[in-house]
Amino acid sequence: MQQILSAQAKEGMILGKDIEIEGGRVLCGKGTALTASLIDRLLRMDISNITVEGHPVEIAGEKSLKEELQDMEDRFTLVTDIKPLMYMKKRLMQRLIASRS
Repeated sequence: MQQILSAQAKEGMILGKDIEIEGGRVLCGKGTALTASLIDRLLRMDISNITVEGHPVEIAGEKSLKEELQDMEDRFTLVTDIKPLMYMKKRLMQRLIASRS
């Protein structure tokens, strides 16, 4: 999932989280496909950020998944035989991959 500005939203993107408005009411549910009219409505309602599935928007200066995974490998280079830390590394990498899928 990726949090983006509503102005970056494109038709066909899928919401990764509910969009809630005042009072905790749900305006659009998770899994809703964005349409031009829905995006326009979000902008008119001053909803600045939304969360969409996947990682559809490239943001300047943001690392790619490959770069982030390499950073993780680099952080754990000295950890080769400590099982709890190796498990932690594996789980962190899985979460990172899942967040970008």
